[in-house]
Amino acid sequence: MSEYTAIVKWQKAEQEDFLTHQYSRAHTWSFDGGLTIPASSSPHIVPLPYSEEANVDPEEAFVAALSSCHMLFFLAIAAQRKFIIQEYVDNATGTLAKDSDGKMAMTKVTLRPQITFIGNQPTRQQLEEIHHLSHEKCFIANSVKTAVTTEIIE
Repeated sequence: MSEYTAIVKWQKAEQEDFLTHQYSRAHTWSFDGGLTIPASSSPHIVPLPYSEEANVDPEEAFVAALSSCHMLFFLAIAAQRKFIIQEYVDNATGTLAKDSDGKMAMTKVTLRPQITFIGNQPTRQQLEEIHHLSHEKCFIANSVKTAVTTEIIE
């Protein structure tokens, strides 16, 4: 068992009117390695100026976490199979919509990894198998009910 931590910090500014929802949703995420990331609600959910468009929002972080987890397992499996990867770029997207219970949820995440290999090139079937195994092993994917699909980009 492992435990992971994050410190999420928000503070009301002096002039903000909290009770009328006229306050910034900007906050920070701090991690044990010392990195602090500016975060906010999504401007799709809370309109500007109460959101910070440049900051990471929880929905984007969710998509990034799934993509990153999948990629890390993909890299490990590819290395085990003697495929050398030069670059891995994933233009992942998430869909926020009502789920089967009528609640807003990330209902689908699509991973679109484009991978550049050096030397030995995997077949389409080998790529599909490595992606399938990566999904099966991904801790984050195993933790959510969201449909996660992979569209292989060649």
